Amino acid sequence: MKRLCKLKSTRQLSHAPTTVLTTRRRTLSSSSSSSSSFDIKNVTKSNFESVLKDLRGLLRDADFVAVDLEMTGVTSAPWRESFEFDRYDIRYLKVKDSAEKFAVVQFGVCPFRWDSHKQSFIAHPHNFYIFPRQEIPGSNQCCEFLCQTTSLDFLAKYQFDFNMCIREGISYLSRSQEEEALERISSIYMDESSDSVFGLREDADFPLVRMADVLFAERMKNTIREWRDSLLSKGSGSSEIKQTSTGSSQRFQMVFFKTRPGLALSGFTSRQLRVIKAVTKKHFKDLAYIRVAGEATSPRQLIVYTDSNDDRDLLMKEVKDGLRKEAEIKVRSAVGFRHVIDLLSSERKLIVGHNCFLGKYILFDLWKGYFMYFKFCSTLDTMNADMAHIYSKFIGPLPSTAEDYVSSFQKFFPSIIDTKILLNANGIFRQRLDKNSTSLSKAFVSICPQIALGVKTSGLADRPCVEVEVQVDEKRSSNWNSGAKHEAGYDAFMTGCIFAQACNHLGIDFTLHVLAGDLAKESKLQNYINRLYLSWISGDVIDLSTGICTTDSSASSNLKSRYQEISFPSIVLLWGFPAKLKAREIRACIAQAFGPNSVSTVFHLDESAVFIQFSKPELVSKFLEIKETLSRNNDPISVLHPLSNILNGEYTHAATYDVYRQICSSSISELLFADQAEAVIIKHKTVSSRGKQGNQVFDKENEVGALDEKVDDLMSPPHGYSETDRSAESFYLDEILASK
Repeated sequence: MKRLCKLKSTRQLSHAPTTVLTTRRRTLSSSSSSSSSFDIKNVTKSNFESVLKDLRGLLRDADFVAVDLEMTGVTSAPWRESFEFDRYDIRYLKVKDSAEKFAVVQFGVCPFRWDSHKQSFIAHPHNFYIFPRQEIPGSNQCCEFLCQTTSLDFLAKYQFDFNMCIREGISYLSRSQEEEALERISSIYMDESSDSVFGLREDADFPLVRMADVLFAERMKNTIREWRDSLLSKGSGSSEIKQTSTGSSQRFQMVFFKTRPGLALSGFTSRQLRVIKAVTKKHFKDLAYIRVAGEATSPRQLIVYTDSNDDRDLLMKEVKDGLRKEAEIKVRSAVGFRHVIDLLSSERKLIVGHNCFLGKYILFDLWKGYFMYFKFCSTLDTMNADMAHIYSKFIGPLPSTAEDYVSSFQKFFPSIIDTKILLNANGIFRQRLDKNSTSLSKAFVSICPQIALGVKTSGLADRPCVEVEVQVDEKRSSNWNSGAKHEAGYDAFMTGCIFAQACNHLGIDFTLHVLAGDLAKESKLQNYINRLYLSWISGDVIDLSTGICTTDSSASSNLKSRYQEISFPSIVLLWGFPAKLKAREIRACIAQAFGPNSVSTVFHLDESAVFIQFSKPELVSKFLEIKETLSRNNDPISVLHPLSNILNGEYTHAATYDVYRQICSSSISELLFADQAEAVIIKHKTVSSRGKQGNQVFDKENEVGALDEKVDDLMSPPHGYSETDRSAESFYLDEILASK
């Protein structure tokens, strides 16, 4: 069972564990003594600005850009895994939950440029360490994210440098966070009076309740009056102030602020400064107390002389405008790594990823011709939802529906291609690949052995292999090993190499497209660009340019033939039943009530919930009616009903597929699905009691009488049909054998 921990990102991690994780040096080198060795371009906040400047040119000249991400986790609960009974909109909700709750800690960017003279690609792998920390002064918000122990263990296995990530990781703001911060600044400086903005109204009425405050205020009043009188009698050029403060560190310094004479205060406590502000406001109408940005992080406190009320108002306006500008500069400087995302978006280059949307990779285990068991891998490179993370972290909150997400994402990245589509849709690639794997590292070895292993081959279908050179700073090399795999920069490099080889096999003339300047318009790639798979079994593909979901029968025919068709109107969701009940026992109970062929499949989400797919949609309403009847009645006849063993429990509930979507859309993530459903029930009860607009869509034994008229609609079979990827981490072997 996966374990999760929550990490809060703040300016200081005073309670962080003291464990130090070390990492070996990342190099791309060859075992050959004649080959060169070099580092991947690791980027942290210390060298980010210089790297960003160089990256602008590399992206501008690139023919395509490969990307890859490393995250702190994948799923917030076991039932949040992607299952075979998940419709495409459910899959999106689960990916959305993952992107919102886990952090991206490493971002790989690798521009590829075709060199017409050498007839090879030049790759520039960059490995960005990023970390979400609070960078906007005055913001009380801190970033929280989950960590999945299996994912952290995976990263540690491949020598991920956690210390560098936390200490030197580049922070960032999404576009929406930047806009909100700038709007907040505008509201503060536009809607409030000058006195409110600078705290003068509050400090003018600061009560002097302590004797020390009274004595200090009197002393400051005399000191400030002495300086002002000297200024008026002798002129600003010759006026001086006598140090009367008792503290050796407290002093006044004569300065000029925007041609006006003034005093700079230093060494005073915050309480003493409030007393000085109150004294200035109350006793000196021609003096203004202001706070301006200083050279250090702390602001400078000044008392400035003004000639008139108009001059004082002008001064306060200048100060206010200056502080607003300074605040806006700090917000824009906190954008951080998002500058890289903005570059990728503005250059409109073809973005290449591997399994980068919703994909997962399936392992099959065949025995005596029967499909016995399958499960989803938990490794990060096969469970990425890279694009959803990019949107959530650097653009804004993910939309609530897959359709809105696709429409919005297309505005920022008009051309995306997933190499896994190329690998699955092409017969020659499928022959080269291991039948049980299209994972990135294995695909890299199979498709690009001359790069991955240094083995000379004739390429695919008698086409020569594409040569790739790697350049980091001024160093170039065509020899290396794959010791840095599962590091985002190297994984992006592998992704780009696979794509280059695939393009070569398709007969694409790279030199021609260098002259044309737009590889994304190549006609031979149009069947793959902006087409991202939602399900490798059903063949559901979503077109990012149109938002339309279609079925690609050619890519999934082999997988589809193995499984029965899923009919969502025929599915009932059952949860909260006794833990001892197994799938075959549930099937047997239903068979007694509706007939031996009434149930197609019983599928476990986890130990507390199952999907029941009936052979006919009309059986769903009958099943729910019996559940309601058994919940109301507890007479001897009801106890003898065949379904009483699974439906008559105190905590057993049943609902249609639409309720499953509602539960998945909640931001709550309890470990067990039954607990999740109960938590969502409580939430809806609260909304209903406050706003009287909630829908009670759950069959709860002690609340049947309170259900409103909309329950009938929600309990009826939902319209529409779709399929998504199959998972069966909980698909019990006894259930499979029983169906044979």
